Amino acid sequence: MDTSAVMDDFDVELEEMELTAAAAGYYYYNSITRQPCRGLSPSKACGFMTEVLSGHDDVFQEMFRMDKHVFHKLCDVLRQRGMLRDTAGVMIEEQLGIFLNIIGHNERNRVIQERFHHSGETISRHFNNVLKAVKSLSREFLQTPTPTRPSEIRGCIRFYPYFQDCLGVIGGMHIPAHVPAKDQSRFRNKKGVLSQNVLAACTFDLQFIFIYPGWEGSAAGARVLKAVLDDPHQNFPRIPEGKYYLVDTGYANMKGFIAPFQGVRYHANEYRGANQLPRNARELFNHRHSSLSNVIQRSFYLLKTRFPILKLAPQYAFHIQRDIVIAACVLHNYIRRMSKKDWLFSSAEGTTMDELPDLDDNLDTELLTSIQEHVALSVRESIATEMWDDFINKWDQW
Repeated sequence: MDTSAVMDDFDVELEEMELTAAAAGYYYYNSITRQPCRGLSPSKACGFMTEVLSGHDDVFQEMFRMDKHVFHKLCDVLRQRGMLRDTAGVMIEEQLGIFLNIIGHNERNRVIQERFHHSGETISRHFNNVLKAVKSLSREFLQTPTPTRPSEIRGCIRFYPYFQDCLGVIGGMHIPAHVPAKDQSRFRNKKGVLSQNVLAACTFDLQFIFIYPGWEGSAAGARVLKAVLDDPHQNFPRIPEGKYYLVDTGYANMKGFIAPFQGVRYHANEYRGANQLPRNARELFNHRHSSLSNVIQRSFYLLKTRFPILKLAPQYAFHIQRDIVIAACVLHNYIRRMSKKDWLFSSAEGTTMDELPDLDDNLDTELLTSIQEHVALSVRESIATEMWDDFINKWDQW
């Protein structure tokens, strides 16, 4: 008997068995381990998504920072517009879930790998894809309001008719930043923290109109605003004639922007106890200006509460950190429009923020002097005078 021939037949048979086993293993891996979560399969890979999607609403809100119906509507938008695509192993629902889990809890890639049972490369790829898709919605969900009288002003005798031409509020927010050593001196703010200075405008409905992230933490708020106004590529919303935004003490009072009177009591905590009542027209104006412009701080507070990644410096390239701010504002507005009963927005109704930690109150005196010729003092003075006259005659307006 030819022993070599027998061995050759044995080797061929062994190779065929190995190929069959490999094929079976590959099929099992794709059909079981990597089965898409859209069908809510109890497989290991999508067990977390299955559990959260089918679980209690409060758990869903905590994990993904929005209500279930808002989440599914957003998935439909991203799918129908072709902004994201289902893959063989990760459906759009899971891709969005990964992204929201990261920005909603400031989780590291390693933690998300364990939670969703995907590789680090897969997590990173889908995070960046969703970030790009959500950011692309900014033109639609960061819009200038129509120049009508806001209901929040129209329905309050303390603000109407004095601020009837106000479009919204502009303020600054500092977001902790991770930057290379060579850039750290520029990004260190007045509190000694590395941050990016974010300029934002919002409506009285707590929605962001405009967002401009990425400035160094050392930059004064007034300088950032001037840079935005001077740069046509920033697409700052056009201010109709006669309309204006409220700005804080860190900005100049000029056409289109009304600031408080300098050297006069302003913040709410300065009008307490024995000093509760204003003593003149400027104090009354400042008090109501502060009460109304407080909406920008409430918007910042809600944004950071929903997406805690904005409270700490994430370990991403700086352009990614900047884009995360924009995407967070888009999601903030999307949730506001899709769910008027959202638990975070509901908790903010009627509340105030006495402390204003994020606003840069240090005036840039050199800049203020250079634009002094553009200051529109008459508008502010006329509002203050009318307000004071009514206040003297109608004490119930306090």
